[in-house]
Amino acid sequence: MASRRGPVLGVSIVVQALGAILAGGLAILAAEGVLPPGSIAISAAAGAAVVVGILCLYQGLAVGRMGVVAPVTAVIAATMPVAFGMIVAGLPSPPVLAGIVLALIAVILVSRVPGIDGARSGIEFGLVGGVGIGTFNILIGQLPHGQVFGPLFVVKVTATLVIAGLAIGGRPSLRLPRAVLPLALAAGLFDMAGNALYVLATQAGRLDVAATLSSLYPVTTILLAIALLGERVTRSHAVGILAAVAGIALIGAGGGT
Repeated sequence: MASRRGPVLGVSIVVQALGAILAGGLAILAAEGVLPPGSIAISAAAGAAVVVGILCLYQGLAVGRMGVVAPVTAVIAATMPVAFGMIVAGLPSPPVLAGIVLALIAVILVSRVPGIDGARSGIEFGLVGGVGIGTFNILIGQLPHGQVFGPLFVVKVTATLVIAGLAIGGRPSLRLPRAVLPLALAAGLFDMAGNALYVLATQAGRLDVAATLSSLYPVTTILLAIALLGERVTRSHAVGILAAVAGIALIGAGGGT
């Protein structure tokens, strides 16, 4: 909603900068200590990867067919960490594996949006976007236990610097209308909360389970759009939501192992 009313890069800088401030403060309060060089390198790489992924996704949605770009990005971003997690930790229990499959199907269905007639597919942006976000999901899952807010501080600072560099190079307007700033700040707060909870999930259990469940965020977006914006749910979205609920139930029944 903020990006509809103000410049995307301006909104993105506010979101990432607020995340950096919150992560830095929480890292101090949690007394996580100084990050080792390895964690700093992983976090910086994750920050750069997620910026590339998100910007490619936005560009693809702008110039290509949304019905191609969104599902391609979502499924690659979900399957990369799932495959990596299974390679590292082996296959999960049958109920969890079935739940992961259902959840991936749900990701595809809930990410489907109408295309733009006459537009090119934009699949190249979807592919790069998915790889960028998937790489972030994998890298952030490699952090040692007990390191949450310090690494996220590095992620957010890196992301802010990358976006600022792009803004300086292209010289677009970054000024947000006064009415948009609260929306951007709220987005930054929820973004930070989601990132922190994902890190905690990867440290508490399997990477493939954490990545699968977090990849179901489009379900929340659709439900909020229906409740707050009065948007209509499509048949594809309805089936995807049901598949997501079934997938989550199976993963929960299997204990996430």
